[in-house]
Amino acid sequence: MKLYNSFNIKKNHKNSIILIGNFDGLHIGHQKLFRLAKKYKKKYSSKIGVLTFEPMPKMFFNSNLKNFRLSNLNQKIENLNKLNVDFVIIKKFDQKFSKTKSTSFIKENLGKKLNPKFIFVSNNFRFGNKREGDVKQLIKYEKLCKYKIIKPKPLIIKKKIISSSLIRKYLQNGKINYANKLLKKNWSIDGKVQKGRQLGKKIGFPTANINIKDYVLAKPGVYGVKVRKINSQHYITGIANLGYRPTFNEKKILLEVHLFNFSGNLYNKYLRIEFLRFIREEKKFKNVEQLKKQINIDLLIAKKIK
Repeated sequence: MKLYNSFNIKKNHKNSIILIGNFDGLHIGHQKLFRLAKKYKKKYSSKIGVLTFEPMPKMFFNSNLKNFRLSNLNQKIENLNKLNVDFVIIKKFDQKFSKTKSTSFIKENLGKKLNPKFIFVSNNFRFGNKREGDVKQLIKYEKLCKYKIIKPKPLIIKKKIISSSLIRKYLQNGKINYANKLLKKNWSIDGKVQKGRQLGKKIGFPTANINIKDYVLAKPGVYGVKVRKINSQHYITGIANLGYRPTFNEKKILLEVHLFNFSGNLYNKYLRIEFLRFIREEKKFKNVEQLKKQINIDLLIAKKIK
C-alpha cells in the first residue's frame, strides 16, 4: 500500500476509485463501503485509493475537542492495509488548506491531480472554505472532471445508522461490547508507557501508565483488557483503570494497566491495549484498604474474561 501526503500521485494511481472520509475506527459501515468499492475494482479493473485528512477537520476547527478519535493515524493506516487498499492520501488539514475554494478543490485537486474514475462519498460530505462544497456540487462537475460520484447508502441495524459517532456514544456509556461488535474488533488504545507516581506499585498492583492523548474518553472505570507490545503478536491479559483516580485526588485522566503473570520493565515501550469488557464505574474509596479490597474483587472478574 502506497502512502502519499499530497495530491501529487503516481500515474498508475490515477483513474482509480477514490473513497473520501475520516474512516475513524473503520467500523462495519465503512467495511461495507470497501466491499462495494472492491466490486467496482473488479468490474472496471481499477485501483482503490483513500483520501483522508489529518488532523480530523472537526478537531481542527474545534480546539476544545480534545478526546474524540476512535483510532490514531497508525491504526487507521494498519486497518486500511488489511482492507487491501492500493494507496492512501493523508492530506494535512491546516489553515491554508481549510481556505481552499470548493471549486478549486474539485477542479484542481480531484479533477487534475487525482483524476479518479469514481468518487465514493457520504451524502453529508462537506468541503472547501467555510464548508461551502457539498455532494450536489461534486455531481455538477462530473462531466467536466470525468468522474462519477457514488453515494452508498449507510448501514442501518435496528433502525440505527452505524457511524463513528454511535460507537463513541457506546464507549462513553461503558457499552464496550456494543462498540466492539460495530468495529468488528476490540476497541484499542496505542500509547507509550510513562513513569507515573507509582501509586499502584505502592499498594501491591504495579501498573503501566498510558497517556490517552486524543482518543475518545470511554466511560471512566475498570475494564478487562488484553495487551501486546506494538510489533508483537503476543498478548497478555490484564485489568485497566481509565479515569481520574479519585481516591488519590488526581485531576488528569490516565489509563493504568495491570498485567497478569508479567514481570519486566515496560517504561518507554509502546503498547496496544484492547478493551474486552467494562467491569465497573470509577469511584472514590474512603481509604487505600477499601480500594485494595475492591481491586481484588475486580481481578477475579477480569481473570474470567475470555
